[in-house]
Amino acid sequence: MIREPFLDGWTVGPKLGAFEAPTPESAPRPVRLPHDAVRDLPRSADSDQGVHTGYVPGGVFEYAKSFDVPDGWRDKTVRLEFEGVYRDAVVFLNGDAVVHEPNGYNAFEAVLDPYLRYGEQNRITVEARAHRDSRWYSGAGIYRPVHLVVADPLHIPLDGTSVTTPDIDADRAIASIATTVRNGSRHTRTLRLMWAVTAPNGSEAASGTAPVTVLPDSEAVARVRLTVDHPALWSQTTPSLHHVRTTLADEDGRVIDADTATFGIRRLQVDARRGLRVNGETVKLRGACVHHDSGPLGAATFADAEDRRVRLLKAAGFNALRSAHNPMSRAMLNACDRHGVFVMDELTDTWTRSKVAFDAAPGFAARWRHDVDALVAKDLNHPSVIMYSIGNEILELATPAGSAWSRRLAEAIRDRDDTRLVTNGINGIIANLDRLGADAAPGDAAGADASDPNTMMATMGDMMAAANASELVTKSTEESAAVLDVVGFNYAESRYELDRELFPNRVIVGSETFPSRIEKMWELVERLDHVIGDFTWTGWDYLGEAGIGRVDYTDEPGYEPTGTAGPYPHLLAGCGDIDITGHRRPVSFYREIVFGLRTEPYLTVHPPRHHGRPTATTPWSWDDSASSWTWDAEPGAPVTVDVYAPAEEVELLRDGVSLGVATVGAEKAFRARFETEYRPGELVAIARSGGQEIGRTAVRTAGEPGLTASAERPEITAEGLGFVAIALADAEGVVASDADRLVTVTVEGDAELVGLGTGRIRTEESFAGPSVTTFEGRALAIVRPTGRGAATVTVSADGLVPAVASLTIAGPASP
Repeated sequence: MIREPFLDGWTVGPKLGAFEAPTPESAPRPVRLPHDAVRDLPRSADSDQGVHTGYVPGGVFEYAKSFDVPDGWRDKTVRLEFEGVYRDAVVFLNGDAVVHEPNGYNAFEAVLDPYLRYGEQNRITVEARAHRDSRWYSGAGIYRPVHLVVADPLHIPLDGTSVTTPDIDADRAIASIATTVRNGSRHTRTLRLMWAVTAPNGSEAASGTAPVTVLPDSEAVARVRLTVDHPALWSQTTPSLHHVRTTLADEDGRVIDADTATFGIRRLQVDARRGLRVNGETVKLRGACVHHDSGPLGAATFADAEDRRVRLLKAAGFNALRSAHNPMSRAMLNACDRHGVFVMDELTDTWTRSKVAFDAAPGFAARWRHDVDALVAKDLNHPSVIMYSIGNEILELATPAGSAWSRRLAEAIRDRDDTRLVTNGINGIIANLDRLGADAAPGDAAGADASDPNTMMATMGDMMAAANASELVTKSTEESAAVLDVVGFNYAESRYELDRELFPNRVIVGSETFPSRIEKMWELVERLDHVIGDFTWTGWDYLGEAGIGRVDYTDEPGYEPTGTAGPYPHLLAGCGDIDITGHRRPVSFYREIVFGLRTEPYLTVHPPRHHGRPTATTPWSWDDSASSWTWDAEPGAPVTVDVYAPAEEVELLRDGVSLGVATVGAEKAFRARFETEYRPGELVAIARSGGQEIGRTAVRTAGEPGLTASAERPEITAEGLGFVAIALADAEGVVASDADRLVTVTVEGDAELVGLGTGRIRTEESFAGPSVTTFEGRALAIVRPTGRGAATVTVSADGLVPAVASLTIAGPASP
């Protein structure tokens, strides 16, 4: 069998109608997959997609590629495996329609056999469209990898081997393996399957074999139960992975296909008394919601970028990710398996009632089983996946029809995989929008602006907690909650203690919560056994829903309140613990302290130029501050300093002189605040409890800044990516965070620049580069190899010595 990447030699351009004349602007341009067709389109304030996508327009796009089809393929089956095309993908071969996949997040196959022209070049075209169909930046086009597969008509299809481990003891585990065999021939065939399980150390752990008879033009499933002795269990601390090699042979013993699947052996338990247990140990989920875009790469999905996100999120204290609000990429699932991160994988943002004009709701009733099948088939072998979420803030959930849909979807998941938990992101207010006017809890909930759910929730404030704990929400969501193994609540922590009394067997997870309230959320999670975790919105910043986490200064000339919608040119949400370049924001360190994972205090400073100015924030906002003592301010300028610490008090020193002691938690838990003056030098925070020092930290003023460029990994693979951190820093590496300037990136050698960006949420600069203005002294360049060898990344800026980073490109494929 041939299975190879099908990524090069493509073009993309606007899809023209049959009677539309081409123009210079519509001329196709060459691209390499994965590719986001809208990332580099001109943004404007009057974009009809508006704040949802960060003012990026949509469109209809056509990808095309010609490839040779040799005569030798006549007795083979030829197909393309697409990991995701956004959205309403239609695949054509030589002008003939092959397959239509409406869901932009599903993997799917295009079987080319009926339309191939052997002995000549064939032309593949793929249509994709994105237009007012998402509440966030979706991207568009063939944004996930594609593989060409040439196989025998008798073969193992995509996701054809699944492994579960239903029976685990200390000294052995049962691997229950099921393999699907597809027979595309005209004859009944009896074949033989052979399975070999490899332990994490590379040794063979178990093996088995079985015959399988497959009728013409049909599929058959062969099963085996193998005993793995003394299994290495998968967990967040020891993410041990096993592999099973499946071989398909004909009657004469000739191997005609083979497949390798990765799985983990772990035991999953949950109940209201002991919470969530993995391998018998209680686990509290320190969760992050994440969208699917990759920041400067747009929606294009690369294994190295997904692995980097997972690594950095875990290093920041998270042990769980929720894929919001669509199925997670295969690459990110693989990374979560490798790094020991739990996953809540989500099916959809809508069922039958639309949230935006052209979303997927109208077709949901016709295709929901197909979408469930695709989700489970993708996830089944991944030990990181512990929960399937059947939806997010579903509008019809509190109706009888919505309850029926809840049950239907939950049972469909269980029919296909009963080894994992089923949840749903329930927002009782969103589910009762049409009833809040007459029946809401105290407060004028009906007066909140419901035209945008984010604005509505921000406007309601504390009243939202009362509404979520109302009898209306209790009764109207009871059935939809009862069909779940774990009840996910979005912004409804007011139900946590209430439901312990009303529904003593209910297990709860905070499926989506405000980042500004993590200290309150985590206290509930730690104290209540039936609450198994918290998922903040969001762990990693993202494109679209522009400005929901911004901080506005209301005395700015021309300022007008806009709810949570950030006016153009806002591009990013601005609410991630980690920004789109991978840089941790102050909220990330605060959260790490709240989680109990950090004793060292963290020092962050509000810009002196904004001291005393009135601000407007949203519940998704954090303070406008940075861990820096380098500011464009006059000595003596007033400044606010915050120190986060798990302590009783903090002493602040400037150049060795005490500026006073502040109580931690006087205004906000885990925070001490100081009002002082800005003077260049060194600022030190010392945290104490019981009179004893538990940790200290320092920031100092940067000297003369220069350009630095540092490759995160100097050696990368030809199939991977290189990430180059750019900074304005002095000779000791201290970043000058208040002296931003335009930098230009050039790449020479066997690589090309594919992304350039910063964490600035309001910008008109393009991710395509080659220039960008640093943000708080930093930027990130992403390069993609064009071959094996070496590449040099040079960063320049007027008046500064250029900085150079070198990359070696070699080795095996990326993860």
